[in-house]
Amino acid sequence: MPTADRPPGGPSGRARLWAWPGLALVLAGALALRLWGVGEGLPYVFNADEGDHFVPKAVEMFQHGSLNPHYFANPPAFTYLLHYLFAVWYGGGSGALSALRLHPGDLYTLARVAAAVLGTLALWLLYTVGARLFSRGVGLLAAAIEAVAFLPVFYSHLALNDVPTLAPLTLSLLGSAGVLRKGRVRDYLLAGVGLGLACATKYTAGIVLLPLGAAIALAYLERGRAGPGPTLAGIAVAGAGALGAFLIANPYALLDYHSFHGELVHQSTLSAEGQGKLGAPKQGGLVYYLWSLTWGLGWVPALAALGGALSIWRSQPRLGWLLVPAPLVFLAFMGLEGRYFGRWLLPIFPVVCLLAAFFALQLAAAGARLLARPERPRAHAAAGAGGITARARRLRGVQLGLTTLIVLALLAQGLIYSVHSGLVLSRSDTRNVTRRWMLAHIPRASPIVVEPVSPNEWANETQAGTSTATNPQQWIKYPSLLPRISASGALQAPGRQVTIEDYVRTLAPALLGYYERHGYCWVISGSTQSDRAFADPRAVPLALAYYRALAQQGEVVYRASPYAHGAGPVAFNFDWSFDYYPLAYRRPGPAMTVYRLRGGRCAGG
Repeated sequence: MPTADRPPGGPSGRARLWAWPGLALVLAGALALRLWGVGEGLPYVFNADEGDHFVPKAVEMFQHGSLNPHYFANPPAFTYLLHYLFAVWYGGGSGALSALRLHPGDLYTLARVAAAVLGTLALWLLYTVGARLFSRGVGLLAAAIEAVAFLPVFYSHLALNDVPTLAPLTLSLLGSAGVLRKGRVRDYLLAGVGLGLACATKYTAGIVLLPLGAAIALAYLERGRAGPGPTLAGIAVAGAGALGAFLIANPYALLDYHSFHGELVHQSTLSAEGQGKLGAPKQGGLVYYLWSLTWGLGWVPALAALGGALSIWRSQPRLGWLLVPAPLVFLAFMGLEGRYFGRWLLPIFPVVCLLAAFFALQLAAAGARLLARPERPRAHAAAGAGGITARARRLRGVQLGLTTLIVLALLAQGLIYSVHSGLVLSRSDTRNVTRRWMLAHIPRASPIVVEPVSPNEWANETQAGTSTATNPQQWIKYPSLLPRISASGALQAPGRQVTIEDYVRTLAPALLGYYERHGYCWVISGSTQSDRAFADPRAVPLALAYYRALAQQGEVVYRASPYAHGAGPVAFNFDWSFDYYPLAYRRPGPAMTVYRLRGGRCAGG
């Protein structure tokens, strides 16, 4: 029977018989989805954030012999985890440095596997949270929803901090659930430690402070007869746990406070800026994030979560206060920022999955009661205990059938698109396909122009057993990020280096003549750059003119398409152009086109 310390539908011996095998199946399937295609693109790292942040910073600590990351735009907990993992795996700093120099693909694969394992661990914790707050069924279904949802599956394939954050974040939720149910010291400590580790992994994970605060307030209102002392002690334990865990995972936030504070303010300023990215969506953050839920989580789970957020207040208002405010506040806060990407929603996925699972099982139970209403008794019909037993069996059968249908509806979209993602990521990236063609058709040391859709090492000679970064160049690569075009489109001396985001703004038709005069006869274009211009044509008219002139003056000698035969192209989007969500994709990467110029020094070649 439900009590104040045991949630309705809580654990039982019978529940364990199906819950543990079900959880094992969910975890095994989730890990398989997260490891399928984990080597995508390697040895080249095509995701700019992955190539710039955590793995390089983890290895740099070996180089300068200090644990100060000298970088706080992203908190360093995941970087430290990789640093120690590399030290253990490769037998120390020299081994890790050698691995980066000789086998960078292996190093990144190890980091990606670590992210996938942490993402799977988060699912076990989510099951435990659901079991503690609701029932084992809710916990298992919530874990299953997150196990197949597209965004956490896709970003488990990259050595980024988004998915690893879910483990400590869900750990904090588990502690908050314990504070609400039992209020033990260890629950406060668990919630605080999870909060500190989550914030030391990704700053926006601090949203789990809201469930913790709600749990503390509710626990005090219900068990405050002993006075405020136990609650104040619990707050002190949670606060000490959070601060201690944060400083253990990010010690230089205190030891190098000036750098930490400066980069934190700078990162906050960047996030709050208006969308300066060419081709970025214009509809506003809140609309964009609500749209992202429909594919990153799925239409049915998103609507079920909405239903759960509304219905939970009637049946279990205490849990409403614990779970509902956090995603609403997060959406409001992130929606007001100037930049927005689907993966930035991940900190609220555990809560949203819990609400969706709660609503789904409530709906199945209500539907079963409606469909299994007893028929009007006939004259002299059998009654009593036998009739009640028959009705109970009928009710269980109907509820099982409805639950199965609802679960299939909840998981179908995520499973289809996550399996598709595994298929896509297991195939060669279009940039690697294009490079193989170039090795066979473009002479070594030829001057080439490559848009910034790949790292510099992509143009280096590849020798067996050596790093792409330390080899000589296979081709002479034009410095694309040093603009030679003025605002009017006139040629000038190279200016200061620009970012990948501003590359398209440096283009104009006059560049083609410059290429031909200086022997840059091969121009390699990628759609993740060129399509930005066509997505916002009024912003870059010179770039549009450049691409049209390139199509007219250049001969297309090779194309590599990421799309299935007869499918695509996908309109440019800062999510779908890089995470390959649409089913039109067959392989990862942009649409690649190789042009051969024929004028100037390129004539007659």
